[in-house]
Amino acid sequence: MVIHPQARTTPQIRAEIKAQRDRKQVDLARQYNVTPQTIRKWQTRDDLTDKSHRPHRLQTKLSEHQEMLVVELRTLLLLPLDDLLVVVREFIHPEATRSGLDRTLRR
Repeated sequence: MVIHPQARTTPQIRAEIKAQRDRKQVDLARQYNVTPQTIRKWQTRDDLTDKSHRPHRLQTKLSEHQEMLVVELRTLLLLPLDDLLVVVREFIHPEATRSGLDRTLRR
């Protein structure tokens, strides 16, 4: 199990918190030196692992159809990224960014 570096609770402490539902959350928070919100979180959660901190949905300005078109342009024309960006801004999406285009091509 991977725990993020700033975690204040270990899996053992989380299991103890989950098992002690009869004690007040404020008392448990004082005992484990965490907030009552943290106690509430671990008491209601099904498992004792941290949730993912990665975004569930990638933010992109291009639609899926436009992304496929960009990838096809890259393979057909063999343009460098900066030149491809000029073409994309001119004909596909004027607000496209270099970093967004790079991420699209890496996927």
